[in-house]
Amino acid sequence: MFTVVPPTLAIDDSEIRFPVRRVYCVGRNYADHAREMGSDPDREPPFYFTKPADAVFTVAEGYRGGGPGVVPYPPATHNLHHEIELVVAIGSTVANQPATSVLQHVWGYAVGVDLTRRDMQDDAKATRRPWDLSKGFDASGPLSPLVPASGDRGQTGRIWLTVDDELRQEGDLADQIWPVADVVAQLSASVVLQPGDLIMTGTPSGVGPIARGQTVAGGIDGIGELTFTVE
Repeated sequence: MFTVVPPTLAIDDSEIRFPVRRVYCVGRNYADHAREMGSDPDREPPFYFTKPADAVFTVAEGYRGGGPGVVPYPPATHNLHHEIELVVAIGSTVANQPATSVLQHVWGYAVGVDLTRRDMQDDAKATRRPWDLSKGFDASGPLSPLVPASGDRGQTGRIWLTVDDELRQEGDLADQIWPVADVVAQLSASVVLQPGDLIMTGTPSGVGPIARGQTVAGGIDGIGELTFTVE
């Protein structure tokens, strides 16, 4: 018999673990990033793609027995990109609910990096094929520990990322085209969100390549920070 251990994430200042069920990602949710990717943010509603549940992990703990703070450089790419994001953790069932009531179902938040095999994604776009392998590979979602939802956490705050101490990405959660409540409500109109679901909510402009040996750091005010080295 096979024993399958469901993926879990660390919760800040707690020995309790957060089980991960599904991972949804929002594309082009900051106007400046939409423009740098060649899209018109005034015309596009949010769209979604997914990552496997076990692609996300608490980076300080390492991935599948790897060293803490280490992310393996994935195979089949020569152009690995960083995308810093707010991650929303769902704590109770959300089914086709309006934005005015969905925040009560948000358990907490984390800082995440949506790692992307950009060359593979560009090829998929050019041939109108799915993005799955460009976004959903092993260790493609390093996260900080989760923190519980509280007050206006997750609504505003500086979001930033550096590579070898060079600032690459910087913005504010208030710059999102679709804030957390809208994203959760719109997604819940297509699927029933359940406890353990995560939503990565998009990235500001400045996405770019990471090479082997480089160190990535990022954070969101009031939520947390993460640091990892690509090996």
